[in-house]
Amino acid sequence: MTRDPHGDSPHAPTVTRTGTDGAAAPPPGAPRAPLATYRLLASLGDFRTLRLDDSLVRLKRWEFTGAGEIPEVFGAEWVGEEHWPASEFASSYPDAPVLSARVAGLLREELLSAGRLVPVRRVRGAGPRKPGDAAELDHVVYVVEKVVDCLDPARSSAPRPPTGEIERAVFRPDALPVELPAFRLPQFPVAVYWNAWAVDRLRALLGPQVEARLAWSQDPAARPHPNLWGV
Repeated sequence: MTRDPHGDSPHAPTVTRTGTDGAAAPPPGAPRAPLATYRLLASLGDFRTLRLDDSLVRLKRWEFTGAGEIPEVFGAEWVGEEHWPASEFASSYPDAPVLSARVAGLLREELLSAGRLVPVRRVRGAGPRKPGDAAELDHVVYVVEKVVDCLDPARSSAPRPPTGEIERAVFRPDALPVELPAFRLPQFPVAVYWNAWAVDRLRALLGPQVEARLAWSQDPAARPHPNLWGV
């Protein structure tokens, strides 16, 4: 599917192309070097996670084409053993991170610089309710709206159809949006890349609940994860 970055929606993502004069500075306290990007996933530990409903399909359609609207609410159901605690990083979808309201609140200003926080509600009929469950869950989907053309195509793997998945991404340091916690690429619009400073903050808050896989680093000794987009 060919992605029209303009689309026909008033909420279509804007593709940012930064020049050789460098990206804006990261938030105060954010590390400046070496630059690195990551994919974040829910831990494989004993935590309950959330499975989104067909609202995820609508999100992907918007990401690919800019058509339609971002869902105003996402339906979801819990996955995992009943006695496990609910994860505060509750999904491994490449393009739909699910955060607890607590974590989203602590990082609200930073997160909103790149997207929006959309509430999650429990799908009716999605099995027996567990203690503490409610119609509106204490989680949000972080929809990353910032699309930044910062890939070095000559040094990166070619995007693979149909999603545009990039097995090995190499970024242009002068174009990397280091001021943002996360961003998407126009070549691979259904995946979120996280900047290192945001990953550090989330790890500090979440501990073993989140897995961080290195996608790219300025450090020549660093090795990207061999199965970045796998489960």
